[in-house]
Amino acid sequence: MTAVENAITQAHRNEWARVVASLAKRFGDLDIAEESAAEAFATAVERWPVDGVPPNPGAWLTTTANRKAIDRIRRESKRDDKQKEAQMSYEEPPEPLGVIDDERLRLIFTCCHPALAMETRVALTLRLVGGLTVPEIARAFLVQETAMGQRITRAKAKIKAARIPYRVPAAEDLPSRMSGVLAVLFLVFNEGYLATGPDTDPVRQDLTAEAIRLTRLIRGLLPADGEVAGLLALMLLTEARRTARVSQTGELVALDEQDRGAWDTTMIAEGHDLVRERLATRLPPGRYQILAAINAVHTSAPDIRDTDWSQVVALYDQLARLDRSPIVALNRAIAVAELDGPDVALALVDGLGDKLSGYHLFHATRADMLRRQGRSDESRAAYDAAIKLAGNTAEVAYLTRRRSQLG
Repeated sequence: MTAVENAITQAHRNEWARVVASLAKRFGDLDIAEESAAEAFATAVERWPVDGVPPNPGAWLTTTANRKAIDRIRRESKRDDKQKEAQMSYEEPPEPLGVIDDERLRLIFTCCHPALAMETRVALTLRLVGGLTVPEIARAFLVQETAMGQRITRAKAKIKAARIPYRVPAAEDLPSRMSGVLAVLFLVFNEGYLATGPDTDPVRQDLTAEAIRLTRLIRGLLPADGEVAGLLALMLLTEARRTARVSQTGELVALDEQDRGAWDTTMIAEGHDLVRERLATRLPPGRYQILAAINAVHTSAPDIRDTDWSQVVALYDQLARLDRSPIVALNRAIAVAELDGPDVALALVDGLGDKLSGYHLFHATRADMLRRQGRSDESRAAYDAAIKLAGNTAEVAYLTRRRSQLG
């Protein structure tokens, strides 16, 4: 990758959400915001190799995107002339920041409006704020790309038709939007921690760092919210293991093979403190608090053999009562395999086949359990299915090696 290409890639990662947020606030139209931002980046691809990378890429992109938006508005004949004039003026009155003074976080809360269905809020925000592609979002939801594209298009149309305002939410609006916001941040973090696409780095630290930063901001807004604390703890305990998860040859390193001395002890300590803080309240934990507690068990063990698997299974039992998703059931089965053996666990996994047949980790889990049972031919077939479905290059390398070890 050339220096200019690298600059464009970095600018997209760092500036996409800020440019979209700025345009959405100014023009009040998500289509205009997204398409004008995309046109600005397309112009950068053409101009920067010739003219050089500007000293302030973010300012250049914002100015270019604004001009693209104004040109588009001028071409539209249906808009009221006074509205055009107001939007095309570069003199904007100052807007009070309200309870949120971060552009990206404000856009997240705006997209997570209660008028939209939960999955729609999450998908729309992942696209506009996280900068994820439609295929990446579709993989996160385990749906077809065309269906996800239609869902995002309908969400933008509903916001426009319902005239949902692009404004800073008031303090009383925050709780009703919190579940969608946390779901967005969780999925953004997951995409960064182990990217689903074959054309990206296997680990995207830009996304994990941004998800943690925004969650810290929300923690400052709602310090007593248990799920905010739980999500932050979950992110920290997961991110603490990032440098040990991919080998120098680009292969995923499973938990039982990781160098625990490479884990970030500062992040682990902060995550453990948050988990203990929530336990001390004796309030019923939510989904993210339980996931954080599971990760606290893993990061407390100095060696994989010291892991308290009975506690992990008990926590998954608790989580399954709140979240009946098949992925939770799959993760519980993995823990059951460590506690009760692969025979018991494989029966649980096979029962999920009708719901998770398109999910690569379902097949990878089956492959490992079949391997442990000595059923090499069946294990090999399951590895083949997992490799075919996996997009992350580090995961593909890991699964390929495990398959080759079957002989």
